[in-house]
Amino acid sequence: MKKTVTVLVVIAVIIILFLITGPFYIIEEGQQAVVVRFGKIINVQTEAGLKIKAPFIDNVVKYPKKIMAWDGEAQRIPTEENQFIWVDTTARWLIKDPKLFYESVGTITQAHSRLDDVIDSAVRKIVSRNLLKESVRNSNVINEIERTDVYLTTGAGGEGTEEESIVSFTEVVYEEIKKGRSVLSGEMFQETALITPQYGLKLIDIIIRQIKYSDDLTESVYRRMIAERNQIAQAFRSDGEGKKAAWLGDMERELLSISSGAYKEAERIKGEADAEAAAIYAKAYNVNPDFYQFWKALESYRAILPKFSKTLTTEPDYFDYLYDPRGKR
Repeated sequence: MKKTVTVLVVIAVIIILFLITGPFYIIEEGQQAVVVRFGKIINVQTEAGLKIKAPFIDNVVKYPKKIMAWDGEAQRIPTEENQFIWVDTTARWLIKDPKLFYESVGTITQAHSRLDDVIDSAVRKIVSRNLLKESVRNSNVINEIERTDVYLTTGAGGEGTEEESIVSFTEVVYEEIKKGRSVLSGEMFQETALITPQYGLKLIDIIIRQIKYSDDLTESVYRRMIAERNQIAQAFRSDGEGKKAAWLGDMERELLSISSGAYKEAERIKGEADAEAAAIYAKAYNVNPDFYQFWKALESYRAILPKFSKTLTTEPDYFDYLYDPRGKR
């Protein structure tokens, strides 16, 4: 009886140790794995679920099954015309063959290192054999934009004469591209896609994320952009000046018309008022001529005498009312 119990205990211990050492492992969704025994791959698991391995001797290396991103460092690359630009690219990739990936690469970190070498080389090769405009622009749509012609009036016709000329925005024509940035990205992908399968990788795409001019090129590009913008701005300013002159002329004519009408109306009202005032003065004068003359003399004294700095004589008749209200001495 004791011997039976001992055997059962030993069996139980063995079973527990077997379970503890991990005969089971789980492949989650989005994962894949290779089972390695003594450095040799004996199995590849690409489906999710509960799996079995030999304890102690089998090692499970798991890799992501999902699409991953690669972001490289920006490179300073010369174009075909030897203009230096900074090119920043990104790519998407996944592990297509986990067995080959384990044998040739091993880890995700090492995979990024391999992609650095392969993609950077392809980017440098494609950019350097194409013109700058092919990397910078993606289409010729900029030349398809309709632009409005601006009519300018200049004094080129001689002194005292004006000549009308036309500045057309369609004169600003950019060089046409044959490929463009998207096509260059496709060429980079084709160059790289030939190499990555040997590492068990599948490259999905390569995209030029950013193009930046180098310092020695930036200044010349800015000067060209400024010259083009100045040309367009000058056309707008000239057109605006012409319209401004026309509007000011219309406003001046309207102002003169309004002022003339207002002056005419003011003169009419003033004439009527003067006539009415003269009638009132005449009526008042006829009622009491002496008082009228006295009042007018006082108004004259009030206006004139404060301006005298000194008086040499008061003999003139003008000063008679200063001595006698009746205007007599």
